[in-house]
Amino acid sequence: MNFQEYQDRASRTSDPKLSPEDGLINAALGVAGEAGEIAELVKKYIFHGTPLELSEMASEVGDVLWYLAEVCSQLEIRLDDAAQENIFKLLERYPDGFQEGGGNR
Repeated sequence: MNFQEYQDRASRTSDPKLSPEDGLINAALGVAGEAGEIAELVKKYIFHGTPLELSEMASEVGDVLWYLAEVCSQLEIRLDDAAQENIFKLLERYPDGFQEGGGNR
């Protein structure tokens, strides 16, 4: 599945009653909330000795992806275009790959 297929399939679970503005707010807050859940899993793993369940982490990453797709849908941005733009930016900043202290800005 590519990003556009994912975005199309994910958007069928969007709340059609939300205005575009409310849909965007919901999606942006959802990204933050789900990213916080990922951070919480990592915190518990590092500082509390809780096993890091990869299936749980994958589920949370999927939730972040859903909300990111929703942000894109609300703004009429293709998720695959956003991903491609990010690759272009990374290639410009890190033309030779990661380097300690590197990153052209």
